[in-house]
Amino acid sequence: MGRTQRHRATLYHPATSDLDLLDVLHALSDATRMKIVQTLIEDPERACGTFPVDVAPSTLTHHFRVLRECGVIRQRDDGNRRYTTLRREDLDVRFPGLLDTIVAAYDPLRRPPQ
Repeated sequence: MGRTQRHRATLYHPATSDLDLLDVLHALSDATRMKIVQTLIEDPERACGTFPVDVAPSTLTHHFRVLRECGVIRQRDDGNRRYTTLRREDLDVRFPGLLDTIVAAYDPLRRPPQ
């Protein structure tokens, strides 16, 4: 394939019914991936190169893949950019309250008022 004919691979996104609790918990056990999730809570869609994390691009790609393949995020290509969104509704359907609980436990300043 020539340089002008590059294709991006089809991105895997599991169905909501296929989300696995242990896979989601594993994905959210990493500080960089939690920073990605926290960023998406504040800003629902971001281009992949705009996250406030201090890792190499190849490492960031790995973190996105882990989050995407367990169902925490969804990614879409638009031209030469890839955009990332949080699958909050899917996570809440499958595991009600899990994401909010983990985010609150990870960052006490984000706890919802009681």
